[in-house]
Amino acid sequence: MKGVFKGSDVPKQVLLIAVLFFTLFQTNGQQSKPADSGYVPVNGIKVYYEVYGDGKPIVLLHGAFYTIEMNWGQLIPELSKTRKVIAIELQGHGHTPFSDRKLDFPTLASDVEGVMNYLKIDSADVAGYSMGGSVAYQLTIQSPRRVKKLVIISSTYKSTGWRPEVTNAFKHFKPEFFTNSPMNAAYDAVAPDKTKWTKFLEQMFAFAATPFDMGDANIAKITSPVLIISGDNDGLDKIELIKTYQLLGGGVAADMGPMPKSHLAIVPSQTHVGLMMQTKTILGYLDGFLK
Repeated sequence: MKGVFKGSDVPKQVLLIAVLFFTLFQTNGQQSKPADSGYVPVNGIKVYYEVYGDGKPIVLLHGAFYTIEMNWGQLIPELSKTRKVIAIELQGHGHTPFSDRKLDFPTLASDVEGVMNYLKIDSADVAGYSMGGSVAYQLTIQSPRRVKKLVIISSTYKSTGWRPEVTNAFKHFKPEFFTNSPMNAAYDAVAPDKTKWTKFLEQMFAFAATPFDMGDANIAKITSPVLIISGDNDGLDKIELIKTYQLLGGGVAADMGPMPKSHLAIVPSQTHVGLMMQTKTILGYLDGFLK
């Protein structure tokens, strides 16, 4: 990581989170060739998508700073054996060009719906990781008929769902921390205009540091079955996570009544980034829930 993290005034938690990002960005997924890919003009930008396999559709939404390959490269080959997989790269990420358009969850969710419209996908299962999970929550709230089953991996619908050290860390992030990093190289490899790197980082840091709350009442109104997957040490506030599960109808004594349609899985000894690398574990939970 030569050239990264210059100076001694960088908060410790910022360094730790950044190191986790770098660890992921040096991990290669299995290469798969999409059956279809391209750009969809929606809400003033062009959104990149890839399609794999055939069957019932599932939409995949990546985490902040990730690409399709980085986030889903290990899972797509398995999912596409029995499903039609639609993977999307959100504003400024991967192949999707940078835009000065303000980032917010309602707009990003609307982008996803626009891609579904373009591909003539009336409804689908939706899985989102980290930031992508928040987008998936928002999509389900504003367009409930589009989401059959919802999978939320290490994510939340409100900023207070994260532990304070996580939300505070993003306030200290600066573009120069990531100069010459694997993350920088990955961006250069696929971005339509790699000169937007710094602007992209600045936009994302501001977005990540902005408080958000989609509302407990809106979560309680979700009728789609929801599978929540979380690492036991992934940065989510587990008290808030249990409250979320209860809003979705979970946390009951199912020996004395019906089993809830929504599920909660806490994976032991896993961080935020490490959880997404547990391919077999995640596939096992997905297989049981989606079938």
